[in-house]
Amino acid sequence: MHGAWGGGWDWKHVDHLLTADGNTVYRPTLSGLGEHSNLNSTNIDLETHIQDVVNVILWEDLHDVVLVGHSYGGMVITGVADRIPDRIKHVVYLDATLPNNGESQDTSRAARTNQFIIPVTDGFIIPPWVKGNPPPPHDVPMSARCFSQPITLTNQAVAQKLPTTYILAVDPGKTPEQNESYSCYQRAQARGWQVVIIESDHNAQHSHPQEIVKLFEQAR
Repeated sequence: MHGAWGGGWDWKHVDHLLTADGNTVYRPTLSGLGEHSNLNSTNIDLETHIQDVVNVILWEDLHDVVLVGHSYGGMVITGVADRIPDRIKHVVYLDATLPNNGESQDTSRAARTNQFIIPVTDGFIIPPWVKGNPPPPHDVPMSARCFSQPITLTNQAVAQKLPTTYILAVDPGKTPEQNESYSCYQRAQARGWQVVIIESDHNAQHSHPQEIVKLFEQAR
């Protein structure tokens, strides 16, 4: 699952690599983003996005899913695994938020170190790199409710037993402790999940696609 402001387009190259290896890949775009940006609204929230992905899995009748989430996508896949754990084979967090019940992206971010805070404008979170209207594909503003709505988990005992991998992407020259997602990595480690550290910037799907494809395929 892609991160905030992005879309399924963000994973096109990773899709090509996985497909070339014989995998079947789905890269849905969350409501209000990417090719669905014409439907963007401040009414969209985290629950909307969780249901987006649940619906793809149910309507496509998918089973044994390797469920991947990057950045904010970690909030989404946590909810998906909680809702339909029977459809999931392995969960992969890529430098992603890993919430406990009742936490939101905002509260989780506040617990992380060196995380920049983006102000809310007219109900949308608009990062500084989202400017004007360049040709697609590009990031777009995102409803602030996606970040402020706490996640509700009702099936944690089952979902947390799913095979899960947490991949921490550490910028060259930095230590893991300096990574904004390090507390989430520690949480995964404390749960006994597989943890992996790679040298990469936050958007490893662009900078290190071959490396993360290998890790995703190990989760099959």
